Amino acid sequence: MDFVKPFVLPVEDRAPERQEFHDLYLPGDIAGPRPAILVVPGGPLPAEVRPIQRDWPVFQGYARLAASRGTVGAVVDHRLHSPDAYGAGAANVAAALESLRSDPRVDENRLALWFFSGSGLMAADWLREPPSWLRVVALSYPVLVPFPGWPLQARFDPVAAVAEAGDLPIVLTRVGREDPAVAVGVAAFVEAAAKANLEIVDVPDGHHSFDVKDDTDQSRAAISRAADLVIAKLA
Repeated sequence: MDFVKPFVLPVEDRAPERQEFHDLYLPGDIAGPRPAILVVPGGPLPAEVRPIQRDWPVFQGYARLAASRGTVGAVVDHRLHSPDAYGAGAANVAAALESLRSDPRVDENRLALWFFSGSGLMAADWLREPPSWLRVVALSYPVLVPFPGWPLQARFDPVAAVAEAGDLPIVLTRVGREDPAVAVGVAAFVEAAAKANLEIVDVPDGHHSFDVKDDTDQSRAAISRAADLVIAKLA
């Protein structure tokens, strides 16, 4: 089970503060409101899968990495359990964001969203109409075109939405050994984002979920580079 493997980038252990829709990872020195990154795990996954994604080492790792660099890290529990649950999952992401923004330890005007794998489809809402407080959207090995047979609403179309993203910074981590069905969507997104503010972090030898599957220096460098880009947009 790859999802219980350690995050390939060693990070300082931090115990999360559990909220209803998300877990919070705080910097050691939290004086003053800090920017925040909300990690949005992939899916859909059946409800009975254990551990749930907010407890997977990889997503905890990204949130802990954010906290180690002075930013609040959070992992949302979006409860995306089937392809027909994207609407409910997106609502849970929005609820987690509002909870984060209302936290006095978080700067309500400096937030980032970081989508992984199947949650990439949820990015469409935020690309289409980015609020002023959303400073950057990150996408790692994202699913950007629905798989055949998925009963998704038309709103979950990042390829169409990216044309409306304006100056919103977008950080895409793209793997060279992506699953073909996913790679097609990534290629279409990059083409559609020709006029967008897009930066790409390539992992030439990386597989889908490279951050747990590929324990290499290339993987670690790509994660660090993507985190640097995201955090820089929150300054």
